[in-house]
Amino acid sequence: MTSARFKAGMVGAGNISEFHVYAVKALPGLVDLVGVTDLDGARAEATARKLGTTAYPSLDALVAAGANVIHVLTPPSAHVPVAIAALERGCHVLVEKPIAEDEAEGRKVVELAAKKGLTVSVNHSLLFDPQIKRALAAVRAGKLGDVVSVDILRGSEFPPYEGGPLPPWYRSAGYPFRDLGIHCLYLIQELLGPVEDVEASFRSLGGDPNLAFDEWRALVRCRRGLGQFQLTWNVKPMQSQLIIHGTRGVLRVDLFAMFHGKRSSTPLPKAAERLVNAFTDSLQPLVDVPRGVWKFVRKEVQAYQGLRDLVADFYRRLDAGERPPVSAEDALALVPFIERVARAAEAEAEKQRSAFPLSPRVPFVVTGASGSLGSAVVRRLVADGQKVRALVRRIPQRPIAGVEYCFGNLGDPAAVDRAIAGAETVIHAGASMKGGWPEHVGGTVVGTQNVIDACKKHGTKQLVHISSMSVVDWAGSAGRGAVTEDAALEPRADERGAYTRAKLEAERKVAAAAKDGLPCVILRPGQIFGGGIQLVNGAVARRAGGKWLVLGDGKIELPLVYIDDVVDAILAAVAKRLSGGEVIQLIDDEHLTQSDVLSLVGTGAGVIKVPRPVVFALGKLSELPLGALGKPSPIALYRLQSALAQLRYGSDRARSLLGWKPGVGVREGIRRVTASSPAPAAEAPARPGPAEHAASRA
Repeated sequence: MTSARFKAGMVGAGNISEFHVYAVKALPGLVDLVGVTDLDGARAEATARKLGTTAYPSLDALVAAGANVIHVLTPPSAHVPVAIAALERGCHVLVEKPIAEDEAEGRKVVELAAKKGLTVSVNHSLLFDPQIKRALAAVRAGKLGDVVSVDILRGSEFPPYEGGPLPPWYRSAGYPFRDLGIHCLYLIQELLGPVEDVEASFRSLGGDPNLAFDEWRALVRCRRGLGQFQLTWNVKPMQSQLIIHGTRGVLRVDLFAMFHGKRSSTPLPKAAERLVNAFTDSLQPLVDVPRGVWKFVRKEVQAYQGLRDLVADFYRRLDAGERPPVSAEDALALVPFIERVARAAEAEAEKQRSAFPLSPRVPFVVTGASGSLGSAVVRRLVADGQKVRALVRRIPQRPIAGVEYCFGNLGDPAAVDRAIAGAETVIHAGASMKGGWPEHVGGTVVGTQNVIDACKKHGTKQLVHISSMSVVDWAGSAGRGAVTEDAALEPRADERGAYTRAKLEAERKVAAAAKDGLPCVILRPGQIFGGGIQLVNGAVARRAGGKWLVLGDGKIELPLVYIDDVVDAILAAVAKRLSGGEVIQLIDDEHLTQSDVLSLVGTGAGVIKVPRPVVFALGKLSELPLGALGKPSPIALYRLQSALAQLRYGSDRARSLLGWKPGVGVREGIRRVTASSPAPAAEAPARPGPAEHAASRA
């Protein structure tokens, strides 16, 4: 460590801490980095290792090590207490936005800083974003005339949740507005003057089912005009645009693509003016985008550039004894507007959830109850007169009468414990069906462990675990007789993809728990269809224009099973009280091929068959460019070999242990599916193997 005047300590080791560290390290001679601390010591240690710094057990330890400037990077609810603690220890403070969740509490920070003669600033980083600074310069130069209104369109997604204690954005219904709404408010205020009022609406549309509300709109009245903004977790592709409307022109700023588009008022006839503006508006991105990419490649512009520049300006002003780039007083003025909306959202979420009380005891709990299989199980149990508790991530649009709804993510141990408390039988149909490995860890691996732990804790009499035939070694089983429950498990699950890897780990956890005495049974459905699960998917064929594209010769045997027959098997397992960790495959007696399915669907579309050697060659070629980037190919050779393995299926366990045989069958199931949807839609992206359609959505 050098003899720099300022020594920075980071309190909070979350995602944003990385960029604060980078910003501080870019200021050698002016500021030294002391280290990082977090209530989660393991996270602090991991962050410190990653960023090449030191983890400390507490704020006091940071200060004892020499820190005289504290970056407050905790969740918003802790901003005020940490800032006050830092000020009391004689440290200047840079706080992440928003400065506080309560204006009166935030005022204590302002007053204490004044009393101590210390500086407090707040990270309103977009004011320092290069594209925003360029736009503000144009406004101040009068290029748009008088600004009268501002529109902001902002899409987002939160980091993957890998299970464990819920992150703040999922704990609090108002967090998304606090997190992103503040950016919109201070930008609008910068352009239109002090905020006078904010009216907002919010809804849940399912873009992020872990959020209470994932669609927000706000109308902002300012001293010099009106602004509005949209926060969305539904719109794809994501966007981040600022549109500034003036009396002489309109400026559109795209923060993701890093370009400006300007339309100006001219003395030309209106028709000519439209043509000129259309030309200039489309021409500017052709200049800005390559220039932005070049700057990014040369690292003149980096991720979170606005934050980096604000941190640099903060320390330079601190060194010069000047007013901070964003004062605590200015930031505090926006807190009442943010909090009014955020707290209204929290009250609404609590009101909605309180409408679904939980009883002390319940015969059945179904996880993944909003998915196709889980919801089918719930409906059947209700039809049979059973009382059911459903674990879901969001309030259903059409709640089923008589069903208890418990809300939460499978990765959250508290939510799972709350759902399973008092349950006699747990049907665990939940699992992650999309995303990368982090999402599958949280929703499937950690989620299943949470279910096991809760079942043990509450003395559940039976756990029915819905696994998947994707856990089987498809490639290695080819040519070795019928695939039964005794077939080898997948030895290269990481190459098959996140779904297979997670389902295999989850099944192994249940099997281990069974050996330790947990009463459970493991069901492995084949390729489920019906009830919203597509029949014609990547395992069967893919759309290619007006034709079906089949990988291979069309003779691959599919382990099909109709959804109602799977529900029958699940309830048979319950009725038989199987509890010894039995593993049972669920596959229809009639084994159809890809060509059989397309023939029964009867679309009339032509079929193109891609020879297996060609498919495998393309898979191998795909590995080369992605491998150079350190990324796996979604159509890697091993995944294709597994998906196109020529297998036969056979098992009598379902019949002998459950007394089960398909009551509907695949042919009648296909008739029902095609009758309700005569022309199958283009299928979802192909999965690594045919059995990957076995589990319900989480």
